[in-house]
Amino acid sequence: MSLPPAGEDEEPRDDQTILTLVAQASGERLDRWLAAQLPDHSRAEVQRWIGGGQVTVSGKPQKVSYRVAAGDTVVVCVPAPEDYDVEAEPIPLTVVFEDGDLLVIDKPAGMVVHPSAGHWHGTLVNAVLYHCPDLEGVGGVHRPGIVHRLDKDTSGLILVAKNDRAHRDLQSQFKGREVEKSYLALAYGFVSPPTGEIVAPVGRDERQRKRMAIVPGGRAAVTRYETLGYYGKHTLLSCHPLTGRTHQIRVHLAYIGHPIVGDSVYGGRRKPPVPCPRQFLHAHRIRFRLPGTGEQVEFTSPLPADLKAVLDGLGGQT
Repeated sequence: MSLPPAGEDEEPRDDQTILTLVAQASGERLDRWLAAQLPDHSRAEVQRWIGGGQVTVSGKPQKVSYRVAAGDTVVVCVPAPEDYDVEAEPIPLTVVFEDGDLLVIDKPAGMVVHPSAGHWHGTLVNAVLYHCPDLEGVGGVHRPGIVHRLDKDTSGLILVAKNDRAHRDLQSQFKGREVEKSYLALAYGFVSPPTGEIVAPVGRDERQRKRMAIVPGGRAAVTRYETLGYYGKHTLLSCHPLTGRTHQIRVHLAYIGHPIVGDSVYGGRRKPPVPCPRQFLHAHRIRFRLPGTGEQVEFTSPLPADLKAVLDGLGGQT
């Protein structure tokens, strides 16, 4: 399967990030389409960029009401966020692997990856800066060392680069779809077929801006899955995202009618028969090349105790 590249310019100016995106479908307003492609930014932000001339379509500035055509090349100059100090904090970390280039960390549920509005302290970045004081500034002052993310309530393995060379190498591996990731997810119902592939574009939900959804003109997204077992009327899956869209696995499983147990955003009104403290999603395995040597390595993380207790509460595998 051929997937589109991430579309990020490799040499942006220090005060901005240059993004190049290619539309796959026609008819949607430019501001709505672009907001769906950039889920970390609001539609209001996107409208300001368009009005300020920071967005061009096939080399020309356009109005927010411009209707995107298939094949349009949209270039966005995303300004850098306002400066703020990221403090090192003595927060315990579970380090699975460390060398001179990177850390592999087993992130607990409940921890936000990087500081943002409402989460200035207690994040993974705050903890990593204490563990590696020289990390500050690697890959950007606001998210030092971070090359990918996990949701706050998703536990499991995450990579952090310790120098700019390793950061660029890992980013290149992610962009080239060379990093293999597997997640353990408990889904409502009996998933059929037991092994499959979900292909559906993911973008910002127009009605509820804090949610993602399957939307026409969204970013291409592919998730492969396989069934590991059944627990009551639930299916334990190993999910392999081939793309890295925000909330991708959660949105895709809800789309096929089998949302993740404990997911308060995409799980609807379903309630698990036993208490589930959070969404049952764990980044279980990651495989990539070490930046320093090119050696292929693989790391795994066992299912955390809180999620194992859910399976035990369902009576074990059936």
